[in-house]
Amino acid sequence: MIELLSPAGDMERLKFALLYGADAVYLGGRVFGLRANATNFSLEELKEATEYAHNLNKKVYVTVNIVFHNEDLEGLVDYLKFLSDIKVDAIIVSDPVVLNVLKENDLDLEVHLSTQASCLNSRAVKFYMDHGIKRIVLAREASKEDIIRIKKETNAELECFIQGAMCTSFSGRCVLSNYATNRDSNRGGCSQVCRWTFDTEDNRQFEMMPKDLNMVHYIKDMIDIGVNSFKIEGRMRSIYYIATVLHTYRQIISKISTNSLTDEYIDYALNIINRVANRESTPQFFDKLPGVNEQYFNGRKEESNQDFLGLVLNSENNEITLEVRNYFKKGDTVQIFGPTMDTIEFTITDIIDEDGNRLDFCNHPKMIVKIKVPKICEQFSMMRAKVFDKYDEI
Repeated sequence: MIELLSPAGDMERLKFALLYGADAVYLGGRVFGLRANATNFSLEELKEATEYAHNLNKKVYVTVNIVFHNEDLEGLVDYLKFLSDIKVDAIIVSDPVVLNVLKENDLDLEVHLSTQASCLNSRAVKFYMDHGIKRIVLAREASKEDIIRIKKETNAELECFIQGAMCTSFSGRCVLSNYATNRDSNRGGCSQVCRWTFDTEDNRQFEMMPKDLNMVHYIKDMIDIGVNSFKIEGRMRSIYYIATVLHTYRQIISKISTNSLTDEYIDYALNIINRVANRESTPQFFDKLPGVNEQYFNGRKEESNQDFLGLVLNSENNEITLEVRNYFKKGDTVQIFGPTMDTIEFTITDIIDEDGNRLDFCNHPKMIVKIKVPKICEQFSMMRAKVFDKYDEI
């Protein structure tokens, strides 16, 4: 089975990830994880999230992937015991000390190796497997040839990133944040120095930031190689980003399984994903070493678009109740997509607020309105601006 694995920065994102096609989610508690700036989960929320996912026959993986200093070890045993007690499906680790703590305390937790361990060769994979690691999350710098050889020589359970931000350094090896801001990138404090713009002595500017990862073109290749889990980066991304990316990759995987994936759909998927992200994206290391076209050197735009117009709260009698997210008006042509429904496209003819007033436009986020639609829509489907024609199934 091919697993589609989504980030979950909080309970809302977790619920949307599971609704929109994720087979599993990865998330962090308030300690021992690398996304200290995300909302993350309290102990009670970790328990709630695990129970919620398990009720849907989905899985939860918890990050315990910092590089531990001596002072970080306090509380680790109790935390791992708690994760074992609530029966999370696995923990994601980079530091071998966690393996020792599990063994010393006879704790039954499945362990996945974090991408922070920068695993890129079959001998390293065998080493970690011999020490009890069940799944290897390969470094984002792995090439197609690397993955083929690792799978052939180890038959390991492999997880690979397919979408999201890249690190300027090799995964788990960056000290830029430590040096520039005294925030430890390997203990959850990365200040993303690689996203900064630097001035030169001759009054020019330069950057050293990679474009995002995007593997739309190579999902079938990865399936054929034997990759087991496809991972999306972004625990701090919006519910619209998560829903759009998951929905698109789920469609790609489904079409591959039915031998119905076309070049036309791949082009459509690229348009959708590139539109929802705020940076350009490429396959990065998979098909070749990244070059000038995979990097930002002299400026970039990271403008969040306003395509997400609203969240469908209810739908009946060809009318939706919508929670507004961005400006739209009568006469706009829009699309609604949902977890399992076909995408629909229509022109807005009427907007009615909660008091029954007819409106010409909506410009207040979170206001509730009713809109006529051509067919019943799923609850928690999303309305977006029409930027591209919807893909018609043939």
